[in-house]
Amino acid sequence: MKITLCGSMKFMGKMLELQKRLEAAGHEVFIPMPIEGLDYFQDNGEKRIEAKRTFGLIGVHMNKVEKSDAILVANYTKGEIENYIGANTFLEIGLAHYRNKKIFMFNPLPDQKYIHEELVSFNGIILHGDVSKIK
Repeated sequence: MKITLCGSMKFMGKMLELQKRLEAAGHEVFIPMPIEGLDYFQDNGEKRIEAKRTFGLIGVHMNKVEKSDAILVANYTKGEIENYIGANTFLEIGLAHYRNKKIFMFNPLPDQKYIHEELVSFNGIILHGDVSKIK
């Protein structure tokens, strides 16, 4: 299966681990494009915005979602939010839903009031950390 990983760039290390696990299970995996030299933990946002514009990162990743059979949302704790899903990831989930792709969530849905109803309505499959459930 072709799977695109979606999640906060602050989770890139964990996404690389997921990529290895999924590829070992025979899946073809697409990941977000990290920008060398950009510190996703320290940047105040200006450099990220510039990179998104310069490299068309949102469109590049949306194209990966388009050519995939499924997405896997790498939703881990970020700050005080358990199982965090950010704005870009929410856009990617919306596209996957619209294009009838399978939507897998690595962890349960976050308690983020402004997107909770939509996330529930997308009928994502919650893996509870077990990627062997991806079929």
